[in-house]
Amino acid sequence: MAETKLTKDRPALGAAPDRCVLNAGSGGRASRQLHPVFRRPNWTEVRIDIDPHAQPDHVGSFTDMSDSFASAGFDAVWSSHAVEHLHAHEVPTAFAEFRRVLKDDGFVLIRCPDIEIAAELLVQHGPDHIAYMSPAGPITPLDMLFGHAASIARGRIHMAHRTGFTCSSLAKLLLDAGFATVIAKREYFDLWALALMPDANAANIQRELADAGLDLNDAEDDVP
Repeated sequence: MAETKLTKDRPALGAAPDRCVLNAGSGGRASRQLHPVFRRPNWTEVRIDIDPHAQPDHVGSFTDMSDSFASAGFDAVWSSHAVEHLHAHEVPTAFAEFRRVLKDDGFVLIRCPDIEIAAELLVQHGPDHIAYMSPAGPITPLDMLFGHAASIARGRIHMAHRTGFTCSSLAKLLLDAGFATVIAKREYFDLWALALMPDANAANIQRELADAGLDLNDAEDDVP
């Protein structure tokens, strides 16, 4: 799969043994919502979501977390299938908030739909083609582009997708937000992006992610 790596110079710094991850756009409380790297006993999860029915630790938008979290309080931010629910103009604000709440050696890990593969599936197979099965049911190219139609029909309007990303556009937005290094990768129907703070130990973080099933170590430089 295609990968993108955007880099600025930064020193290495070892990771702390006991760490806290902010789950931004957490959804319901379930271990499967967390990437396996954050399920290890040395990680503590704090959840924020705009939907009170998800019973997060903090109810609100991750575009403005100033009332919930101080600056430089988290070792990592994890956001899975959440940033696509923002309007395009809100994305830089959200990424700036991710950076604000992170410690200088922290990192962000983002997972979101790949609109390139969604567009390819739409053209090749039509809008109702079942691309894959999710816990919420079958997912079509239209679901990938605009949000899960069945959930939206049940009144969960916040499940609508309001923007989308390619591998290079996601990486560039994170770099523009001030992250020192950004690695973005296409994998199946998703994009993965790792954004590192200036003092983050890239080698250690990538090794931890690889051990947890996400290999980002073979990315190539590609400035869009």
